[in-house]
Amino acid sequence: MTTRPQPGVPQCPVSAPAPPPDRPLPIFGPTFSADPHATYARLRAQAPVAPVEIHHGVYGYLAVTHWSVSYLVRNNPDLFAKDPAHWRALQLGQVPANSPALMMMGPRDNALWKDGAEHLRLRHAITSALDRVDTFALGDSVAQIADQLLDAIAAAGHADLMAQYAGPLPMLTVIGMFDCPPALGERIIHAVSRVFDAGDDAAQANADLEAACLELTRRKRARPGSDVISYLIQGGLTDEEMVQTLLLLFGAAAPPTTEYIGSALLDIITDPQFAGSVHTGVRPVEAALEAVLWKNPPVANYSPLYARGPQLIQGVLVQPGYPILCSFAAANNDPDLFVGTSPSSFAGNRGHHAFSAGAHGCPAPGIARIIGQTAVERALDRLPKLALTINRSDVPTLPGPFLAGPTSLPAQFQPDTTRPALYGR
Repeated sequence: MTTRPQPGVPQCPVSAPAPPPDRPLPIFGPTFSADPHATYARLRAQAPVAPVEIHHGVYGYLAVTHWSVSYLVRNNPDLFAKDPAHWRALQLGQVPANSPALMMMGPRDNALWKDGAEHLRLRHAITSALDRVDTFALGDSVAQIADQLLDAIAAAGHADLMAQYAGPLPMLTVIGMFDCPPALGERIIHAVSRVFDAGDDAAQANADLEAACLELTRRKRARPGSDVISYLIQGGLTDEEMVQTLLLLFGAAAPPTTEYIGSALLDIITDPQFAGSVHTGVRPVEAALEAVLWKNPPVANYSPLYARGPQLIQGVLVQPGYPILCSFAAANNDPDLFVGTSPSSFAGNRGHHAFSAGAHGCPAPGIARIIGQTAVERALDRLPKLALTINRSDVPTLPGPFLAGPTSLPAQFQPDTTRPALYGR
């Protein structure tokens, strides 16, 4: 039996002495990152929505079943709000100002944290801008960036595919979409990476990122062009809204897509069900990428929501005032989803929650898929006999709680000292 926080009483949701844990399970740090699905299984054994420690001293709930996540995201904003004004600990000053959780979950003046008319206005500005992206030109741009990065490593015969390929490629792509000056783009790349690392300098990284986004906004107001930022400005956003919207777009497009690419490459290199079939053309790269979204979605735990009054979620009473994170990773691997079948039978099925759903679902999953598929296909074309130089079990991974995937992919391949005309730019 789990004790529930009483309305109006500032306390963290904790579990009763029976059976372990006797306090909320942490969803961050080395133990969690070594096997997050073991933690999800323990939580699922407690309840569909269970108490967790999100980061040091930051408490909330985690929804760990497919049904509970679906219920949460599809009942926003009626039953569950996005606005962090509902976060009791934050309002009481109990969330440390330098907490990485605050950087990822605190209030921002963009669509992700709004409800109602304000959300619709800000989201419309984003979707209108992204709808103007030429996806055919985007594919060509990603291929060019991929080839430039691959040219730099092809002759060596070895590389860290995260640091030298999957890491820079999405951010360089987004900076191209935004027509961002190179030096300013480098500052943004560095700051975004630090924010998503959820380290001790997350607050300073956030300040650096906001300053860079403001500089970029002012440049575009002075010299508009045919790019996403100029389109957003045309939507009537203020400087503050532009800064926070750019932060949202950089954050949503780059670090998760890096892990998307990295996890797909890891599977294709090491998993027999992909390694043989993708290379022989029997099973396309798209299938490997979709498998990643099912079993190891890059955005593992996010989309915090707040109950509008006590709410029952799959029989669990959830109290207001606490963030409820949606575990897309746990939901996609919920055993109840695969009764009478297996996850492998879901090949090609897009019923996963990797891009969330409902009012706050990802506004441009197609762009992420174009970047991911082009990047993986280019790497496979350009790096023959690709293999890891360490055991898969030794591949380091992110510490959680928000993003999931490898942090390093040391690999070897057949060196290529030529530059075929096919890849010339």
